Amino acid sequence: MCPDNRMFESDTLQHTALHTLHTSLNAKLVPFAGYVLPLQYTDGIKAEHLHTRAHAGLFDVSHMGQIQISGAGVARAFEELVTGDIDGLSDFQQRYTLLTNQQGGIIDDLMVTKIPDGLFIVVNAACKQNDYRYIKSALARSYRVEMLDNRALLALQGPRAVRVLASFDNSIPGLSFMRAGQFKIDGIDCRINRCGYTGEDGFEISVDNASAKRLAQLLLACDGVRAVGLGARDSLRLEAGLCLYGHDIDENSTPVEANLRWAIAGKYRDGSVEAHFPGAGIILRQLQEGTEKVRVGLQPTGKMPVRADSVVLDADNVKAGYVTSGGFGPSFDGPVAMGYLSADYVSSDPALHVEIRNRSHTMRVAELPFVAHRYYQP
Repeated sequence: MCPDNRMFESDTLQHTALHTLHTSLNAKLVPFAGYVLPLQYTDGIKAEHLHTRAHAGLFDVSHMGQIQISGAGVARAFEELVTGDIDGLSDFQQRYTLLTNQQGGIIDDLMVTKIPDGLFIVVNAACKQNDYRYIKSALARSYRVEMLDNRALLALQGPRAVRVLASFDNSIPGLSFMRAGQFKIDGIDCRINRCGYTGEDGFEISVDNASAKRLAQLLLACDGVRAVGLGARDSLRLEAGLCLYGHDIDENSTPVEANLRWAIAGKYRDGSVEAHFPGAGIILRQLQEGTEKVRVGLQPTGKMPVRADSVVLDADNVKAGYVTSGGFGPSFDGPVAMGYLSADYVSSDPALHVEIRNRSHTMRVAELPFVAHRYYQP
């Protein structure tokens, strides 16, 4: 049961620019990453999840950090901090990449867009202050590093999203997946990226706080658009096999262990360019030699969801790994999970199980994603 909304009226928790809209829509509010955010609305998590897959869901993700770095040559400088090819981006092209530490662990995963005057970066809410300090300490002597606290972030996800935005500007559908641009929606200046965290075609919209509520109301008034909370956002991303920072990835997991090899630039993987990002030596060695553990999809049998931190056992009750994310997938119509297994178990088809309330529940290694991605590629 979700606590009463009044419990979150605290000076220690922040409100997004859409807070009054959430309360007017009778959202069940919860504390998350220092903010008061909607867990769900009146129809519930399952209905919101399925509506997003079939139509379009509008998410308030303003708790995420938005950072802008300005200055000539900043893409090349920022590339020294992350695993991806940033200098090779064209204007308004976006890339998923990873901040790493000297041990190869993942400090954060982030989305980087090259813009004409620098870089626009979206980072995880719980990491944003540490990310900002880290990036600023590395780059502030030569570049301007700003946390854009005056901006909200909305995500419009689902197959109807493109039709909705096209009704305001018919050039928006011209964006392909991981491309961005500057647009106006009913006169509101918006930076729009075609991306998202659901596996569906969709968009993330950065907008000034002062205009965020009006923009959200305009979108919610469109046919097929429904407000969606954190609960469905989590079940959607889990079905899509997407990592949640602090669960599926953290500073104790490397990109190779996390099965995110594709987030390491090809020029580093093939050795054509020397990598200088923190922990590069460890990560590139793991690419060649393998790792002791690896992130995989896990499919429990039956209908019982398996939750994070559950220990995965083999047929001899020896620990084979552990679950990092788990729940029920409404579109998959069954329980879904991700976790880390010892590498020896991944190449075979082992008999695995978890113990829940003194009962054994079998599971198998499953291919990710559980529900196919539907990103738009022209």
